[in-house]
Amino acid sequence: MIDKNQIDDVLRQSVDAGDVPGVVAMLASDSGPVYEGAWGERAAGSGKAMTTDTVVWLASMTKAVTTVAAMQLVEQGRLALDEPLHSLVPFLGETKVLEGFDEDGEPRLRAPRGPITLRHLLTHTSGFTYDFFSEPMARYCERNGIPGVARCLDASLTVPLLCDPGTRWEYGIGIDWVGKTVEAVTGQRLGDVLRERILEPLGMRDTAFRISPGMRDKLARVHGRQPDGRLVATSMELPDDAEFHMGGGGLYGTAGDYLSFAQMIMQGGSYRGVRVLQPETVAMMSRNQIGELDVMPLRSSMAALTRDAEFFPGMPCKWGLGFLINTQPSPEGRAANSLAWAGLANTYYWVDPVQRVCGVFLAQVLPFFDERAVQAFRRFEAAAYDTLAVR
Repeated sequence: MIDKNQIDDVLRQSVDAGDVPGVVAMLASDSGPVYEGAWGERAAGSGKAMTTDTVVWLASMTKAVTTVAAMQLVEQGRLALDEPLHSLVPFLGETKVLEGFDEDGEPRLRAPRGPITLRHLLTHTSGFTYDFFSEPMARYCERNGIPGVARCLDASLTVPLLCDPGTRWEYGIGIDWVGKTVEAVTGQRLGDVLRERILEPLGMRDTAFRISPGMRDKLARVHGRQPDGRLVATSMELPDDAEFHMGGGGLYGTAGDYLSFAQMIMQGGSYRGVRVLQPETVAMMSRNQIGELDVMPLRSSMAALTRDAEFFPGMPCKWGLGFLINTQPSPEGRAANSLAWAGLANTYYWVDPVQRVCGVFLAQVLPFFDERAVQAFRRFEAAAYDTLAVR
């Protein structure tokens, strides 16, 4: 039996200490949701309380949803994991590998030694990266006037690779190109595909790329951590008139909505009688898909956006199709071979298929992997396993 007070205390203390301005957290087991709590404010100093239906920027928690849309097309035979994608998305056959820069600062580019496949994109082994996790890519983007991906401009995606496809795990914009691929196959905008095939079937009514008036009434602001540790609300928000729906990081949503998605994954592709994926597809997504490669620590090149990030220091980690996989039990109690990821504004989720629990933790703080926000999440997860008595 869950001890709600124990988890409430952990979250309240994190808010009172200034670790996060506000937080919404939820847990579910096979029986359904077992905990929900909200503490703090939607915007620091606003007096507007965080509530369990608060809308936040989910950022890279979007990636798993876009991955599911792609895997639905794989199930239907409309996409293949290991076929070159350039016939569907021509740019994927044109992009080069960035080898470095010459003495004049000009980028040195060459053709990749193999084509990009859907499996490469879904596993972050295509060679695409983010400029805020790569000094060379940040340099390339600055020199060539490439806008940041959060601008949601098509030009944001016209960058080279850092390595040949299939040779290294390199975290980046690959899932945005998955979104473009889904659009090429379906003839629809990605937001429409997600809404029709995933969000509406799962009852995720407050999740979308564009913030509706009803969602805006419940929207939390993204906060920036100041040098003195204070958290200040910002006006950061993705554009309503996006040229492309950012399949790697564009969704806004609620904890309850995302918990429904996590439960669908935990239950093998079905939730509340609605089947989104076949069980064998979810099983494949949940297995190591990068072979001998390892998920590498993320190294920041833009301190205002992200700190260096390593989810399980000293532990080899793998990647499935859409998810980080920890190969050993975590200190907080998460079983080996659980699935997880996070979003730039310190949003986190995990799915533990062994101990049959999934959790969602939503703050709105930059930079990513802010030490105090991460510790607040870890304390929540540890309290969850303690109170559920599943260690």
